[in-house]
Amino acid sequence: MSRFALIKAVLGPIMRLMFRPQVEGAERIPGEGPVILAGNHLTFIDSMILPLVCDRQVFFIGKDEYVTGKGFKGRLMAWFFTGVGMIPVDRDGGRGGVAALMTGRRVLEENKIFGIYPEGTRSPDGRLYRGRTGIARLTLMTGAPVVPFAMIGTDKLQPGGSGLPRPGRVTVRFGEPMEFSRYEGMDRDRYVLRAVTDSVMAEVMRLSGQEYVDMYATKAKAA
Repeated sequence: MSRFALIKAVLGPIMRLMFRPQVEGAERIPGEGPVILAGNHLTFIDSMILPLVCDRQVFFIGKDEYVTGKGFKGRLMAWFFTGVGMIPVDRDGGRGGVAALMTGRRVLEENKIFGIYPEGTRSPDGRLYRGRTGIARLTLMTGAPVVPFAMIGTDKLQPGGSGLPRPGRVTVRFGEPMEFSRYEGMDRDRYVLRAVTDSVMAEVMRLSGQEYVDMYATKAKAA
C-alpha cells in the first residue's frame, strides 16, 4: 500500500467525520492522463481536504517550511504533506515562480494530476482575486485539460488560516474540464495567457459564488 493510500485509509474517515465534505462533480475529473485542478484558496485546510476527496492522487506545490520543521510535529507534517502529494519548493527566491512552473510541467508530463491555486495565495477576505497566468502557461505547454474547482465553507472552519479547524460542513465542487488547444503554441502571448486565466477564474467564481476582485491577492494583503 502506498503512503497516499495509507493516509487516505486512515485519515479519510476522520476528515469525513470532522468536515462532512459534500463533493459535487468529482466524476468530471478524467480517470487518466494529465489534469490540472485549479481552484480558489480560502484557508490552510484546503490543501488537506482536496487530496482526500479525489480518487486519483493530486500533486501540488507547497512551502518548503512545511517539511523542514523540527521535532515530532515537524516530522509528522513532513510525512503527511509529502505523502498526500505536496512537492516542497522555495517560492520566496527570485526563481521561485519558475521552479513552481517547471515542477507542475514535470508532474503533468508524467500523466498525473497537478493542483494549483491561481490566486497564488489565500484570499485575505473570502473574495476571489485575480488569477496569475502560470495556470495558462501550464495548460498551453502540456495540453492538459483544466478542471476548475471551488472550496466552499473551509474559511468558516478555520478563519484566518491559523489554529486548529473546528468541525463543520464543507463543499468541494468540480466543474467541467476546460481545454485550450485552440491556443497551442501561444504560451508566450501575454494576451492569450490573460484570456485563458480569466476564463478559468470565471468558472471558479461561478462554482464558488464568491465576489470577484480584479486585483492580485498579494497586493490586497500589502495594502
